[in-house]
Amino acid sequence: MRTAALVCAVVVATAGLAGCGGRRDAPSGAADGPVTCEVGQDTRIGIATGNATGVYFALGNAYADQISQATGGRVKATAAETGASVQNIQQLVAGTYQVAFSLADTAADAVLGKDSFEGKKQPVRALSRLYPNYTQVVVRTGANIGSLADLRGKRVSTGSPKSGTEVIAQRVLRAAGLDPERDIAAQRLDLTKTVDGMKDGSIDAMFFSGGLPTPGITDLFTSARDRVQLLDISAALPRLREISAVYEAAPIPAATYKLPADVPTVVVPNVLLVRDDLDPNLACVLTKTLYDRKPQLEQANSAAKGISRDTARNTDPVPLHRGADQALS
Repeated sequence: MRTAALVCAVVVATAGLAGCGGRRDAPSGAADGPVTCEVGQDTRIGIATGNATGVYFALGNAYADQISQATGGRVKATAAETGASVQNIQQLVAGTYQVAFSLADTAADAVLGKDSFEGKKQPVRALSRLYPNYTQVVVRTGANIGSLADLRGKRVSTGSPKSGTEVIAQRVLRAAGLDPERDIAAQRLDLTKTVDGMKDGSIDAMFFSGGLPTPGITDLFTSARDRVQLLDISAALPRLREISAVYEAAPIPAATYKLPADVPTVVVPNVLLVRDDLDPNLACVLTKTLYDRKPQLEQANSAAKGISRDTARNTDPVPLHRGADQALS
């Protein structure tokens, strides 16, 4: 059995992460031996989330609080705003964070060494499948956009650079026969800036992959009710499923944003990721807390209602971490 090693604490000196992220001293652990689901030393971990007005950020902060409370402070967790999935996985592997939210399609690319991770399989494991993310394509009503094809020549926000939103936005555009590099005026903006652009008319359409309701999009529909609408993108699903089986169809319920009717779209699950060498006992504690404190997470954002033990193990092709497997047994 290998001796557990401490990862040295390193402060990430960026304004976006100051005081809420950075490398932590979570221990790596033995590959073998019993999993007791007990942490034997005080441990600090950082959780990579997403844009400040998205669901990852809301749930990540609530999850960090619940981890700290559930362990009596033995595991002190903090959540950080990030660009989301691709960046999260890169920084997770680098050791900047110990836990990361990710879209399942991006996580699959990571373990298979595809697309953004071309040629290098990433050493990540899943703690659990989470709630589904809905691909929300919002368009200005005055921009004459009735279908994905009508995005040609338009100013379109495809999400933060290195985000899961950007990955799925580019795939949806290609499924519609558009080249994301040439056929649209791509705006690679985070959710806050994107919503601001939709409000002032400097952006014609936007993509965002998030749980329901996404706070930033709630704000958009509240502020610009008659000037924006959701676009049905379900026609892209067959082409998307050629890329990955994780893509599914589902409606955005009208009640979510007080819409006239449900709007069909493409959904993809989220997963909670760690490195493959994370201490199994810590992984067990983190997974157990996710489910023991689920009611508190639901209070932070109702998307957490979609987290279920029934689907927790459905993380393929991302393997389930050994500690998570014990917690879910």
